[in-house]
Amino acid sequence: MKDYCIDTSGLTEPLQRTPEDLYPSLWAPVKNILASGRIAVTKEIFDEMVVIDGTLGSFIESHKNEMLLEIGGDWSFHDYINTSVYLQEQYRDFISENNGNIKGTVGMNDMSIIALAKTLGLPLVNMEGTANTSPKRKRIPDVCAEIGVQSLTFNEFLRAESITV
Repeated sequence: MKDYCIDTSGLTEPLQRTPEDLYPSLWAPVKNILASGRIAVTKEIFDEMVVIDGTLGSFIESHKNEMLLEIGGDWSFHDYINTSVYLQEQYRDFISENNGNIKGTVGMNDMSIIALAKTLGLPLVNMEGTANTSPKRKRIPDVCAEIGVQSLTFNEFLRAESITV
């Protein structure tokens, strides 16, 4: 059973602040959750995650079957496709690939993980700040708030899982 979706930023930013070699007691339970089958990611996000520095990227790559939900699998992928198409149309003007790659706004990969979280009714762990003061930009938490997806920071995820160092 899946409990969370995770954007790449939900792991990379905390990893930069709390490296695996200095905080093994933090990353061991996080890796256990990643390996447990409780995390869902799209192909786009998985491909970003496998190149994360340190052992985390290779660990994620070795748990592809537990994390990656691919089109055609045994899940509501038709709903995911419909949600993805809807979000791409609804947020077209905010998607960086559609507006000259403006920094500080959502990209297509972001939209894929948001669509997955919406489809599965799961919270989305990410470390993006909001852009709600800009009429031209939206970030993951902004889109999540507008479509009813819970956006969690890494620390909120740790608290939800009762992980402490």
